Amino acid sequence: MDRKSIVTRNHPVLTRLEPRSPLSVGNGEFAFSADFTGLQTFPEAYEIPLGTQSNWGWHYTGGHQVFGDQDIVYQSFETYGRMVQYPMKPENREEAYHWLRQNPHRLQLGRLSFRFLKENGQEEEAANVIPVCQELNLWTGSLHSEFTVDGVKVQVQTACDPEKDGMGIRVHSELIGKGRLQLFLVFPCPDMTHRSWSKSVFPDWEQESRHHTELMTADSSSASLKRTLDEDGYAVKWIWDAGSLEQTGAHEFTLLPGALENADSWSCSVAFAALDPVPQPANAVFHASSAHWEKFWNSGAAMDLSGSQDPRAAELERRIVLSQFLCAVHSGGTMPPQETGYMYNSWFGKMHLEMHWWHAAHFPLWGRTNLLRRSMDWYLTILPEARELARSQRYDGARWPKMVGYNGKQTPSPVAPGLIWQQPHPMALAEMCYLAQPERSVLEHYKEIVFEAADFMVSYAHWDGEREAYVLGPPLIPAQENHAMNESLNPPYELEYWKFGLEIATLWAERLEQPANPDWTKVAAHMASPKHEGGVYLAHENCPDTFTDKNHDHPSMLGALGLLPGTLIDKDIMKNTLLKVKECWDWESAWGWDFPMCAMTAARLGEPGLAVDFLLMDATKNTYLPNGHNYQRPGLWAYLPGNGGLLTAVAMMAAGWSGEDSGNNPGFPQDGSWSVQWEGLNPLT
Repeated sequence: MDRKSIVTRNHPVLTRLEPRSPLSVGNGEFAFSADFTGLQTFPEAYEIPLGTQSNWGWHYTGGHQVFGDQDIVYQSFETYGRMVQYPMKPENREEAYHWLRQNPHRLQLGRLSFRFLKENGQEEEAANVIPVCQELNLWTGSLHSEFTVDGVKVQVQTACDPEKDGMGIRVHSELIGKGRLQLFLVFPCPDMTHRSWSKSVFPDWEQESRHHTELMTADSSSASLKRTLDEDGYAVKWIWDAGSLEQTGAHEFTLLPGALENADSWSCSVAFAALDPVPQPANAVFHASSAHWEKFWNSGAAMDLSGSQDPRAAELERRIVLSQFLCAVHSGGTMPPQETGYMYNSWFGKMHLEMHWWHAAHFPLWGRTNLLRRSMDWYLTILPEARELARSQRYDGARWPKMVGYNGKQTPSPVAPGLIWQQPHPMALAEMCYLAQPERSVLEHYKEIVFEAADFMVSYAHWDGEREAYVLGPPLIPAQENHAMNESLNPPYELEYWKFGLEIATLWAERLEQPANPDWTKVAAHMASPKHEGGVYLAHENCPDTFTDKNHDHPSMLGALGLLPGTLIDKDIMKNTLLKVKECWDWESAWGWDFPMCAMTAARLGEPGLAVDFLLMDATKNTYLPNGHNYQRPGLWAYLPGNGGLLTAVAMMAAGWSGEDSGNNPGFPQDGSWSVQWEGLNPLT
């Protein structure tokens, strides 16, 4: 396959200001989002924050121990004869409750911008800076921006170092030799203090006294800066061809490029790190970026839809290519990502572990298991926290929290503590890692994650002697979050996932030739059957109004057959359910990953036309912006679970699924309207 042609014909090319679509460069651990100038010169022109974020950059307002779990109120939920504590409401401890929700939060590391000057030395007005063309070269990972300043052309190249957290920048313009182009680096206040994360997504530039920036060293070609933010901090190193640096504000530093032999061209690099950043010269950054991304695109899987007759094929291919790039940049790091990646902070920059599967399950399906394994290892680091969470509720094993910072501590929330569907995710993802590399070393590496998750699951499931089956909840909140904690019983997706995860644990013990916990097999073999009425599955057993009053948010009952094999599911009933969902669901309330979830269900049911229709449904939250991000709503302009879910669904629709002979391209119509050429894809487990 001509992989380079597939990639390059889908480069984002912008010829005007796109207020929702800044373009990003990054390496999985760090990313920088730019406006039409290739830097972050006009943030006020964009609806979305222009982020500079990393996996290591976190902050606690006021210090790390302002409040702890002992400072909040826990609500008690009756759980089959005993009370279990969950931190759902603040009650009379609002300050502590909200501080724990807000902290730790991910940092905006700084804003790097141009300043353009008129001939008289005054700053040029924004109206005189006109975008011409901007192209993100996916094959090299570099951003090429062209614009004019009062009629004078400026060309900028921006790339991220694939190994170090920083960027290289090259500028070409007559403005350099005339002394009319400057760069400045400015740092915002680190706090996130608004109780609604959506009202604090933009950096705070007002509270200068809440943080400290110190110029440690400076000479004609470099400068080192130290940032101090309560008990946290980081460092910045800036190097350039020639020039001089001046402090122009409490947290602002302006660089005036110096005269070179070629006065129209100039370059610099800036790197960020917790302790000691080491930026590479700009030319080295661009060379490394090009080699990195060429290797990325030439490895793993590829898909070509150019021969299709369906007019939607070009758009689907664009989404596929851009989603691969965005997920590698924003979801391929050493921790599960936040839902907006490194674009800006959603939910205070924290990770939502129930979304990890949607962010990362596609990596092994596309032959890039190494990118999944990077974040899988993080679960090993938070095992003590997960064990303590289970123990505090008098369960066995390790209970994975839902909303967490880097340290894995459960965040109080009106929803998050009640969710359980994140629990089997690491088991399913570990199995994907093993199938990609079926070696004992993989089993040994992740066995604690799998086995301790399973131990929690069997202690959480309750034996109902009357029906002679294990049940889930109440209390729980299903993946469809609009159900009451103390009413939800046996949601279909969670039932199927419990069985699936426990079967993985038993299989891993067999592979390791060691005794399995007999309860894993017993519980898996006796899970309750999902409830159906009128020929369709319900959201859970106590929800007869599933398709009248609760027909919004996620139609998660469909997940029991699609992304999962559906061993508890009747296919005819699930087909009726899928058609009912399509007919009556409030799609404006759905989320980006719901559309690929429905597509996977349709594919397993032998409805490829329906699978494509779901995947490309015309709905607000199934919008993919010019930069490739899955738009949800104002405030949530990027939603990476949608991108990851798209890649997972497309891989399944093309390569099929294990356990049955699904054939080639089972999720695409076979009537000649689709030509789906691919290589390197793996079937869904």
